[in-house]
Amino acid sequence: MVRLTMDLIAKNAGHKNRSEEDFGQYVQKLTHLNLSDKNIDSIGDLSFCRNLRVLYLYDNQINQIQNLDFASNITHLYLQNNRISSIENLSPLKKLEKLYLGGNYITVVEGLDKVGELRELHIESQHLPPGEKLLFDPVSLNSLAKSLSVLNISNNNIDELEELAVLENLSYLKAVDNRLKHMKDLEGVLKKWTKLRRIDLTGNPICQKPKYKDRIIVQSLTLESLDGKEIQEMERRFLINWKASRAARKKSNERKTDEQAANVEF
Repeated sequence: MVRLTMDLIAKNAGHKNRSEEDFGQYVQKLTHLNLSDKNIDSIGDLSFCRNLRVLYLYDNQINQIQNLDFASNITHLYLQNNRISSIENLSPLKKLEKLYLGGNYITVVEGLDKVGELRELHIESQHLPPGEKLLFDPVSLNSLAKSLSVLNISNNNIDELEELAVLENLSYLKAVDNRLKHMKDLEGVLKKWTKLRRIDLTGNPICQKPKYKDRIIVQSLTLESLDGKEIQEMERRFLINWKASRAARKKSNERKTDEQAANVEF
């Protein structure tokens, strides 16, 4: 296995034959570092990379998020397809905007209560124990309530979204291939997500419900795309008018029924 250290950075940057001073200047100026697919199993001391903004470590064997105390300037962190089981040690990353953790072994979304500017969280396709679903820590969700705009939770055995309703600035939810099946639960969270523009629920049982698409389009007036297909404004207006007309007819029929009942009693 391979440990991520300054020596590994030097080796991959082609700085073997340069002076220490030259290499030191190089890493201090480094803003992007790509060490994906290098069989790395642990993150060592990278404290010289103080200006690092984007770190690619996907497709490795990393089992713990650690030694990122130096990384106060990182905005994008790519850790998908590793062996990480816990979200931890991210509090120093005050400027982190995008976090990619798909394809790991995480069972609970937690440890994000100190990451105040996170805009995107990609945590799809975790290797979960049989029969279990991905869980969410309320403390982390509340901390992300005002910042998070993109959330990818696809393929995680998720069967309800109610606890995610606190994410008031969510604009895109990708929840493909889960176990969502109740329209009322979905309609409840759509009322809370007033900035939602895109939602993808492809591969969930809910997609087979009668008038599934129509009900979502009417419920979320901000939605521009559903399951990868653009929503036409003309379509939405038609559905809203149809729903209003149906409600009016129902009310009229109820009034007539009440009137008939009153006449019979008289």
